[in-house]
Amino acid sequence: MKLLAVTLFSFCLFAGDVSAASEVQGADLMSRPEDVRAVAPALESFAQKVLKDDLWKRPGLSVRDRSIATVAALIARNQTVELPAYLGLALDSGVKPSEISEIITHLAFYTGWANAMGAIPAARDAFRSRNIGADQLPPASGPQLPLDEAAEKQRASRVGEQFGQITPSLVQYTTDVLFRDLWLRPGLAPRDRSLVNVSALIATGQVAQITYHLNRAMDNGLTREEAGEVLGHLAFYAGWPSAFSAAPVVKDVIEKRPH
Repeated sequence: MKLLAVTLFSFCLFAGDVSAASEVQGADLMSRPEDVRAVAPALESFAQKVLKDDLWKRPGLSVRDRSIATVAALIARNQTVELPAYLGLALDSGVKPSEISEIITHLAFYTGWANAMGAIPAARDAFRSRNIGADQLPPASGPQLPLDEAAEKQRASRVGEQFGQITPSLVQYTTDVLFRDLWLRPGLAPRDRSLVNVSALIATGQVAQITYHLNRAMDNGLTREEAGEVLGHLAFYAGWPSAFSAAPVVKDVIEKRPH
C-alpha cells in the first residue's frame, strides 16, 4: 500500500522522480512536477488536492478499476504521453500484465487499430522494466469462455435484420470476431472488458453506444455506484464535456434497470 501511495502521488503530478514508470521510453516527455509548477502552479495544486487526495481515494471505485478506466481512456484518445505512468500504476494496483495485453487488444476493435498500436511501445517498455515476459501474457488462441447461445442468437438476428443488407461484412465480423471470439477470451473478465468498453465510449464521446454496453457491463457485475464513479473519474481524463455528454445516457440506463 505504501508503494501504491507513492506511485499514485507521483503519477497524479504527471511524473515521478525515480520509479519504474520513469524508466520506460517516453517517460522523459512527461512533465515533471517542478515543470508543471513553473508553467501552471494551479494545475499542480489541483493534481495534489483533487486527484491524489480525493478522486483516487473515493470508495465508490477501487484503484484497480480506476486504473483500468484511465488506461482505457488514454488509449482510446491516443494520449500516449501519460500512458507509461498509468500502466505502472495499473500494474501496482493489481492489474495483471495479461489483462493489460487484453485491454490493448480489445480496444483495437472498439477505438481503432492505430490507437491500440500506439499503446504498444509504452506497454512494451513497462513490461521490460519489470521483467514481464511472454509467459505472463495471454496466448493468441486457446480455450474460450462459455457463450450464451440464446442471447447471442438474438443479438446477431437483430443486427442482421437492421444492417445485413447494407453492410454484410460489418455484421459478419461483429458476430464471428467480436462476439464469438474477442468477448470470449478468458484473459480479461467480462466485467472488466465491459468496464474498458464503457470507459472508452465515454472518453471518445460515443454516446450512442453507451446504452447497450453499460447494460452489458451491469449484467456482467458493474454496480450502479461504480458506473456513476466511472463517469466522475473520467471527467478528469476525458474532460467535462465528454462526461456530461454521457451523463444523461448513463442516468437513463441506471434508472431503467431493476433495483
